[in-house]
Amino acid sequence: MSSGNSSYGDIHRYEPARESTAAAIAIVLLTVIEVVFVALFTYGLMSAWASTEAGNMYVGALLAFIFIDLAFILLLYRKEFLPDVMIVKKRRRKWEDLYVREEDKEGKGIDTGGLADTLKRAVYPYYKK
Repeated sequence: MSSGNSSYGDIHRYEPARESTAAAIAIVLLTVIEVVFVALFTYGLMSAWASTEAGNMYVGALLAFIFIDLAFILLLYRKEFLPDVMIVKKRRRKWEDLYVREEDKEGKGIDTGGLADTLKRAVYPYYKK
C-alpha cells in the first residue's frame, strides 16, 4: 500500500482489527460489572453512605472501581476492534506555525538611530563608541 513518494494524508499502513469473539464477550461482561458499580455508587450517594468515614471510603472505592473497569473496557476495545492506521503527516517548519509568509521569515530590522549606544552608555558609563 505504501508508495515510494508519500504525500500528506496518504495512508502508510493499514491493518484491519482482529475482532475476536473472546474480546467481545469480555467487553460485555465488563460492561455489566460497570453498570452494577455505577448503580451501587448512585445508590450510595442517594442513601448518604459517605456521611460516615467507612462509608466515604466505600463510595470512593466504588468510584475507583468504576474508572478502572472503564479503562479495561476501552483498552480491550482499542486493541481488538480499532484498525491500526498510520497516516503520513507533513512536518511544518516553526515559522509556518505562526502564519508567517516565507519571504518574511527572517523578520524586519528596526532603525534605532543609535539607540543601542545610548542605552549602553546609560547602563555602563565607561562604554566607548
